[in-house]
Amino acid sequence: MSSGRFSFHSHWMNTMIRCVLPAVRWATAAPAIVASMLLAGTAAAQAPRPFPANALRGTLEVNQGPEVLLNGQPARLSPGSRIRGENNLLVLSGALAGQKVVVHYTLETMGMVHNVWILTAEEMSRKPWPSTPEEAQRWAFDPAAQVWTKR
Repeated sequence: MSSGRFSFHSHWMNTMIRCVLPAVRWATAAPAIVASMLLAGTAAAQAPRPFPANALRGTLEVNQGPEVLLNGQPARLSPGSRIRGENNLLVLSGALAGQKVVVHYTLETMGMVHNVWILTAEEMSRKPWPSTPEEAQRWAFDPAAQVWTKR
């Protein structure tokens, strides 16, 4: 069906003709989609992260996951633990090996470290923040403002 320069286009042989028009539409809409995603990403990056009332502040040093040092004391990451970086994306414990970072963390019922948030400089400046469960019991937490006040 094709000879030299002439090529015959058959809908029976080239069945994907229906994909040409949507591809053209996507190509023209792609810049607008990318721009909106970038704007949404920067807006989300500027929003403060909400920490739960049972989150404590401490220092975390990963030796060899799941073994960690929490405030200088040996601790263990729970099987379903999540470590979130300063950009709120998940971080593997192996990527933090040998580093000492300031974090907010929660403990599970068995006492293992469950949720960890690596703090930004702005989040570290929010003081006071409890570092022990006893302090959290004595202080009052405002979840909307994300601040603790001593009673």
